[in-house]
Amino acid sequence: MNRIQLSQLAVLATVAETRSFRKAAAELAIAPSAVSHAVASLEASLGVRLLARTTRSVAPTEEGRRLLQTLAPALADIDTALAALADDRGEPAGPLRITMPMLAAEDLIAPRLGAFLRTYPRIEFDIVTNDRFEDIVAEGFDAGLRLGEHLEADMIAVKASGPQRGVIVASPAYIAEHGVPLTPQDLMQHRCIRRRFSSGRIYRWELEQGGKALAVDVAGPLIVSDQRLSRIAALDGVGLAFLFDERVDVDIREGRLVPVLTDWSPPFDGFYIYYTSRRQMRPALRAFVDFFRYSS
Repeated sequence: MNRIQLSQLAVLATVAETRSFRKAAAELAIAPSAVSHAVASLEASLGVRLLARTTRSVAPTEEGRRLLQTLAPALADIDTALAALADDRGEPAGPLRITMPMLAAEDLIAPRLGAFLRTYPRIEFDIVTNDRFEDIVAEGFDAGLRLGEHLEADMIAVKASGPQRGVIVASPAYIAEHGVPLTPQDLMQHRCIRRRFSSGRIYRWELEQGGKALAVDVAGPLIVSDQRLSRIAALDGVGLAFLFDERVDVDIREGRLVPVLTDWSPPFDGFYIYYTSRRQMRPALRAFVDFFRYSS
């Protein structure tokens, strides 16, 4: 094994993750010039350009991306082995990096976050919120949270919530002015509050009745990236919003929002913690899974 290249690969991976030579240098606690030299030396020895550099950004080339993707499991195993040294006598400790959508962070993790960190004070918990389904191995995560319908078959999955349900709601003032949609097709005549994922894709409202599924590409005056903003806009009479029922159940009970097309909104599989079985589970990850697993 070329030990010099091994350290250069670690530098390359840090630059690719941070998208910056200077940030990589800060994270690795070395000089920026040392980062540049390590990457340049690695590129020279391999005879291929691994990073595309401009005055404003740094990103892997196609060759660099393929190399990092291939090496990601090995680099992750090295990180795991080093972090395990911090797990004194099996006590959960060290870094724990988890990816999840903002919705899961706010509804499932945040309410119990203080209790978790008080129980495991030696864990350094790094939460990354993102709508995309992350490749946790390639992106260097210990685990992720996603809806069950989006999980890959090769992942170990542990339930983190009960079934979820979407509900279409509007303010009484909006209903009084625009009426109640009676069918999914009626939504096309209404002002709807749409949601844009971090990938740039606009969410098509997913409805189902009696085994018949529809994805409705609604239109409206507002696009947001967060369910909190959708709820606020709906309360203000902007239009119809499609939200998780737990976000608006109090508003519905107290009459601030009115549900519509409820027979087209059956429950669906909830959130899961997912992780790979290709490496040994660290005590910190085991503590997270056991603490946040769903119990009915």
